[in-house]
Amino acid sequence: MARAVVYTEFGEPEVLRVVETPTPEIRPAHLVVRVEAAGVNPIDAKLRSGRRASETLAAPRHIGRDGAGIVVAVGDDVAGFRPGDAVAFRETSGTYASEVRVAAHNAIPRPPAVSAAEGAGLGIPVGTAYQVLRSLDVGAGDTLLLHAGSGAVGQAAIQYAVLWGATVIATASERRFDRVRTLGATPVAYGEGLLERVRQAAPQGITVAFDAAGTDEALEVSREVVADRTRIGTIVRGADADEYGVRAFSGGSSKPLSETESRWRAEAFPTTMALLAAGSFSIEEGPSFSLEEAAEAHRAIERGVDGKITIVP
Repeated sequence: MARAVVYTEFGEPEVLRVVETPTPEIRPAHLVVRVEAAGVNPIDAKLRSGRRASETLAAPRHIGRDGAGIVVAVGDDVAGFRPGDAVAFRETSGTYASEVRVAAHNAIPRPPAVSAAEGAGLGIPVGTAYQVLRSLDVGAGDTLLLHAGSGAVGQAAIQYAVLWGATVIATASERRFDRVRTLGATPVAYGEGLLERVRQAAPQGITVAFDAAGTDEALEVSREVVADRTRIGTIVRGADADEYGVRAFSGGSSKPLSETESRWRAEAFPTTMALLAAGSFSIEEGPSFSLEEAAEAHRAIERGVDGKITIVP
């Protein structure tokens, strides 16, 4: 038997519980992986609480999409993997578990230099950051205003934007300024007076904005400083992005990602793994929690604990 975190009703973190489930059966084009770490993402908490709409709970719902671990079984028609291989994986249902079945196309080898916690921290954050920057055509000569620069998505966005030649101004709390600077961005404190601080930090002007915070302030300041509204994107305020005249990429938007945008999210996974293995990309590791502590992990992500939170079965 395997063990997994599930919930049967929407609500506070206490609705999460650990259950025994059948060991995943191997299928063609799939792997079975012993999970060493599962990434905890804000979307997990939003779905659990009901703040983000999802299907009716007709059965216990498993949770988590990202992870890393060791291959224990390989299905037919799968090349490039064998039992014992270290892997990271994305777009996999129910990764808060001791074992999980993973579509082989959603798994990549994990080099020895990359820890399980780092591998589990890639999927959603790097895919989101990479895709949004590509969609907004961020590159050399741009000055990017990034809201929520010290979060997992924000940190990935800073690193890619800098790698591609852009100047980055990132909002963060003052206690997180050093981390933002280390990644190559100029930090500015959010809150009253943000518009003036952004203009002071970027006298050359802002050409593009990426909202990962979801506040009215973030959207209003972005609209004030970016002339081309098609170069303002949000991953949080999808439900009312049209009212602000900005672009939304998931985040509650009724418009699905395009085929190209989905491809960019997938492309980010192996691309970032290679950079991470080479020491050219950084994942800030946060606290880890057991399966039994999944509720505490959700409390931690909801109160904004520093670093990437993981579940370690």
